[in-house]
Amino acid sequence: MLAKIREKSERIIIGINSGTSADGIDAAVVRIRNSGLETEIDVIGFETYPYSPSLSQRLNKDMGQNAAGAAELCLISSYLGELFAYSAKSIAKKFSVPFEDVDAIGIHGQTIYHHPEPVTFPGYKISGTLQIGNPAIVAERTGKIVVSDFRSRDMAAGGQGAPLVAYLDFVLFSHRARGRVLLNIGGVANVTGIPASAPIEKIIAFDTGPGNALIDAAVFHFSEGKKSFDENGVIAKQGVVIKELLEKLLAHPYFKKEPPKSLDKETFGRLFFQKLIKENPTLPPANTIATLTDFTIKTITIGIKEHIIQKDHSYEEIIVSGGGAENKAILEGLRANFPNLVVNTINDYPILGKAKEAVLYAFLANETLMNKRGNVPSATGAKKPVILGSITPGEEGL
Repeated sequence: MLAKIREKSERIIIGINSGTSADGIDAAVVRIRNSGLETEIDVIGFETYPYSPSLSQRLNKDMGQNAAGAAELCLISSYLGELFAYSAKSIAKKFSVPFEDVDAIGIHGQTIYHHPEPVTFPGYKISGTLQIGNPAIVAERTGKIVVSDFRSRDMAAGGQGAPLVAYLDFVLFSHRARGRVLLNIGGVANVTGIPASAPIEKIIAFDTGPGNALIDAAVFHFSEGKKSFDENGVIAKQGVVIKELLEKLLAHPYFKKEPPKSLDKETFGRLFFQKLIKENPTLPPANTIATLTDFTIKTITIGIKEHIIQKDHSYEEIIVSGGGAENKAILEGLRANFPNLVVNTINDYPILGKAKEAVLYAFLANETLMNKRGNVPSATGAKKPVILGSITPGEEGL
């Protein structure tokens, strides 16, 4: 089956992502020609399948160190596998793609824990990452080859396992005359810096710090569960930044690290917020949300200025994707902080729009199926490029 897929002039692959915000499944059905730096991508269709509020809350509780037991993770992984399979079949049907024409499915899964910094075990230095969403169930329900667990091989090669999006960013957005920063604001914010005319070995990518996760945790807390995010940044705009709190947040040791570096969502997520509110129980809601929003803006700004723009003067544009691209308070803050750069959102680029992360896993699945290496060592810190992911056979085997 793999030989037959590789012989095709183009492949149809479904990419599925459940991001760190744990609010739903993003699915994209994608037509891909070639591979590597010659890859051509057409997005046939994209859809988001929201999680129920109870599932979203459950997943957020499951994330982080010691947050969930083995039984919970085992069963919810199987449940997510069922949802991923349903999403794959649903998006193909919605966009009139006969399911027999689908060659493979790439799934990222729901990140439960990400620990990129090595810790000492007897005789070894160990790091690890865990995404759930059982690929065997997806393969069994759909009959298709499934590529999953993309991050682990990069980590085995000494990398952080993130950010993996740097490769796709380079393929789609590298430019001869214009340097571009690709900024994705999900639960965590990450950037890819692509200087003008640069080879892929020269790009830099890393997690800048918090994205939406802290803001979402605050909104959920102060609304007593009635709201899960700050729509359009309205609440943040009503508040005033608490300078002492912001300075304390900016003193976190993560911001002193040099790239490559990456974060688990819970470094600046629900547990971080719970500790913050326990230590400061009288924080005013709007002012707190304004401060956390500014925390995201400032850490993105510092990361881009210190590690990207100062090292190359060809940058002209920042392209923002992820849920944070819908937050007007964040966008206004970024535009104010980068007056000499154009700050656009991914929606200004019809090839991707909101589909970027789902497209990423279709793209990486294609690289794996074509026997190509899918990581960028300058971004992840891996010792070498490696073939990513694990392959689960479909109905016709491999």
